[in-house]
Amino acid sequence: GVAVFAATGALAAARQKHDLVTFAFFAALPGVGGGTVRDLLIGAPVFWVADWRYIAVCLVTALAFWIIGAREWRFRALMWLDAIGLAAYGVMGAAKAASYGVAPLICIVMGILTACFGGIVRDVLAHQPSILLRRELYITAALLSAALFVGLKAVSVPTWWAVAIAVVAGLALRAGAILKGWSLPAFPSSQPR
Repeated sequence: GVAVFAATGALAAARQKHDLVTFAFFAALPGVGGGTVRDLLIGAPVFWVADWRYIAVCLVTALAFWIIGAREWRFRALMWLDAIGLAAYGVMGAAKAASYGVAPLICIVMGILTACFGGIVRDVLAHQPSILLRRELYITAALLSAALFVGLKAVSVPTWWAVAIAVVAGLALRAGAILKGWSLPAFPSSQPR
């Protein structure tokens, strides 16, 4: 999950033609950003402070994308890597919160936060319009992943099955939004009388 979201940050830096240090910074933001906020909110030790390998993954990912250089496929890859990361982080965030005894609804919120926060900061710093300002199924995909995982665990589905089902469902929903333009209905405008 960290490598996938770190790749989205590196690709955002590539789009802006930044230097290698900025690549690393942009890789770390979505790679560990959402999980950092989650850990602070649930009172857990911040995961990457306790284990240097998470930041190392971000740095290696940034370097790999720097070395790969300009490729036509990389910006399309950004969208799909983000979709995979979104579904996976929704589950990972909910699972981590559950391991700290957090209430199920808050586990779902922590899953959404873990999945979305780093990418939102990445987009703001890259001067890209946030996905939140478009009517796409983005947060909804993270919500589905997190809620499905929490729901499946509540009915005693084995963890690996719950993870697999929830990640696939969230990814499928996000893929439908990317490929088919799926979205939720907009708030209706009032009609003059």
